[in-house]
Amino acid sequence: MGQIRNIKPEEILLVQSLLKTLGATEKQFPIPTEVDEYEDGKMGSISFCTDGSVQYLDDLIQVEYIDNDGVEVVITLTKDVNKKLLDLDFWKKDFSKLLKYPTPEEVKVV
Repeated sequence: MGQIRNIKPEEILLVQSLLKTLGATEKQFPIPTEVDEYEDGKMGSISFCTDGSVQYLDDLIQVEYIDNDGVEVVITLTKDVNKKLLDLDFWKKDFSKLLKYPTPEEVKVV
């Protein structure tokens, strides 16, 4: 995997907002204090499973964001087979580096 680190405040805010939009709670989907960065944080994707042992089950919610360079970013919050948070996946359509991490107000549900 990548680099394990503490989750950042802006990541927590985004996940909390996505859960709220879903009508879910942190009790249902606890937000871990440590995450694993994909691609050295280039696009912003993180895994909540720091040992890499859990498998994908389903998407919880998908939102879009327009980065500072005008390129669309698709953000997907996923869950694992144990129905816990798995990934917060960022996919920037041109595969370039994420320039600005989105605030909850800047994303819209797909």
